[in-house]
Amino acid sequence: MPGIFWIVPVIALVTVLFIVYLARYVLAKDTGTPKMREVGDMIFEGAWAFLNRQYRTIGILSVFVAIFVGIVVGLLSGDTTPGDVGQAGIMWRTGLAFLVGALCSGVSGFAGMYIAVKSNVRCAAAAQRSWREAIDVAMRGGAVSGFLITTLSLIGVTAMFFAFGGNDRPEIAPHLIVGFGFGASFVALFAQLGGGIYTKAADMGADLVGKVEAGIPEDDARNAAVIADLVGDNVGDCAGRGADLFESTAAENIGAMILGATVYAVTHDVVWIVFPLVVRAFGLVASMIGLLIVKAKEEEDPMAALNRGYWMSIILSAVGMIVTVSVMLGNAWLAAAGLVGIAASVAILYITQYYTDTKYKPVKDLAQASRTGSATNIVGGIGIGFETAFPTTIVIAVSLLVAYAFGKASGVEGAGAFGTAVATMGMLMTCPYVLAMDTFGPITDNANGINEMAGAGPQVRKITDRLDAVGNTTKALTKGYALVSAGLAAFLLFQAYMDQVAFLRGEPFTAINIARPEVFIGAMLAVMLVFLFSAWAIQAVGSTAQKIIEEVRRQFRENPKIMTWEAKPDYARAVDITARAGLREMIKPGLLPVLAPLALGVGFRLIPTYDAAQAIGAMLMVGTIGGIMMAAFMNNAGGAWDNAKKYIEDGQLKDDKGVVQGKRTFAHAAAVVGDTVGDPLKDTAGPSLHVLIKLLSTITLVLVPLFI
Repeated sequence: MPGIFWIVPVIALVTVLFIVYLARYVLAKDTGTPKMREVGDMIFEGAWAFLNRQYRTIGILSVFVAIFVGIVVGLLSGDTTPGDVGQAGIMWRTGLAFLVGALCSGVSGFAGMYIAVKSNVRCAAAAQRSWREAIDVAMRGGAVSGFLITTLSLIGVTAMFFAFGGNDRPEIAPHLIVGFGFGASFVALFAQLGGGIYTKAADMGADLVGKVEAGIPEDDARNAAVIADLVGDNVGDCAGRGADLFESTAAENIGAMILGATVYAVTHDVVWIVFPLVVRAFGLVASMIGLLIVKAKEEEDPMAALNRGYWMSIILSAVGMIVTVSVMLGNAWLAAAGLVGIAASVAILYITQYYTDTKYKPVKDLAQASRTGSATNIVGGIGIGFETAFPTTIVIAVSLLVAYAFGKASGVEGAGAFGTAVATMGMLMTCPYVLAMDTFGPITDNANGINEMAGAGPQVRKITDRLDAVGNTTKALTKGYALVSAGLAAFLLFQAYMDQVAFLRGEPFTAINIARPEVFIGAMLAVMLVFLFSAWAIQAVGSTAQKIIEEVRRQFRENPKIMTWEAKPDYARAVDITARAGLREMIKPGLLPVLAPLALGVGFRLIPTYDAAQAIGAMLMVGTIGGIMMAAFMNNAGGAWDNAKKYIEDGQLKDDKGVVQGKRTFAHAAAVVGDTVGDPLKDTAGPSLHVLIKLLSTITLVLVPLFI
């Protein structure tokens, strides 16, 4: 291994110590009043119980899938196994890599969620003392999840690479560890789906019955669904999104290493294979420093403080990219490709912020549309969502074109596609910091709810209301970031698929012919897959929400003393209904993207006149494009609807006479309906599509022996 590579385990160890420091800092904070602790404990118990049940289900499915995939790939690989590992070797390596990837993904979700939930009540207590302290607790609590996820991904991929022969046969090892990415993607899909169904069903139930029908405030303690709603923020936005970006970083590392193996075949220099791991390590350092400079001033816009840390992370990432490329690859063109990826991450964050932040025209226009009712609010939100597909596509297209051109200009054979890999690595360098901003959202949302349920004064609620609105924006930013990284990575993983087919066939595989019927059918089925998956995910939220709505109505109807504060609602029953329904509903859409490529590829392989590898390539490519467009629409429309509601609740909307149109007005009721429509889009189907895109890539990489 090159000397600079050994910085990877050193930085990984330093990051683990940094995570321990952050966790100790957060856990040492005051937990507030007894009432606040009581609410915080209920949220923790609900979240922990749901994750236990969810991951038991996912664990059982993972074991069966690992055995099935290992046996199928081993038996059908014939003489196409990488190197000389043989059928038995490919069988146990694929199964083991799958299980290790699944386990690491599960651990990252659990651990990140634990600290995030413990941060909720501490952020609520901090808000009673200081605006600045509340931001500090929320950001550092979120950072535990962000740094843990990216560090586990780096350690996992590095360990598997060396365990499967990275020292002796570095060109073979990346092909053997693709199961790691598949396992991580498999767990991430179910974690995001299950958590998303749970959180949005509870949110819809709490909002529609509480705020619209009963006319009580958000997070009011009289609402039976409010604890389920607060639990959902953690299992969906913390554990679910954490699993999503864990598999992103893992799959993209592996895809870049496979492309590096192609260049290695020409140069015989292992730096091309291990380069992605070193870049990821420098990204951890840049994000650590960025986090440490987030020191908000009293009454400063929280987004300004978070942006300060983000820009520091960006600048240091750019420096780290240039240094790493100079030392390892010695090519200025590839350094420029890395900077393209970093620039793409900045562009998409600001595009997403424009469409979802209350400071900008789209959300203000959507709030105005609410004055004329739910229909105009919903039409406006749909229009915003569809419009965002344009800038998202431009960012991805320009980034790919420029990065590929820089790779070609490097003069290294096969480095055109590797240029896009370097760009993807550049974009993901700030992943720990962006994830910290993402988890900032559910922490401040829960802190706001805890203060409402604990009876905190209006001044404290003013602080947490503002932090909650900022959290809505940071969650939307992370979805945009995850989406564009999925787009860049999808091209990277598509190139890896082509290289994998060529590697196993022993001959070039450089084009997918759209004129072939199996290719056209594969492409058409891919778009259908995106629509059907989205439909099932949204329907799952709707059917689960109906049960919660009926339960909250039943409790109000059968126990009128709840509304007069003389009796407590049955929170546990609402939590249990949501958990059981969420776990049941996640199975069908979760299995769809796993079984569809398998059925298509095996089906065409059984017909000698068709090329299954071409059909699967078409499904992978077009499914990625369709998924990106659909996810961009869902994520941004949902974010705009959510913050249009917040804009009205904050008293910023006025009618033609200058009268404030705030809570309990016609406009507010319309905005709540729009937000409810957007909930399953932005927090269930949309984020799950990010995982679907990468799951299609990882499952096809693993199952290539079946298709050739």
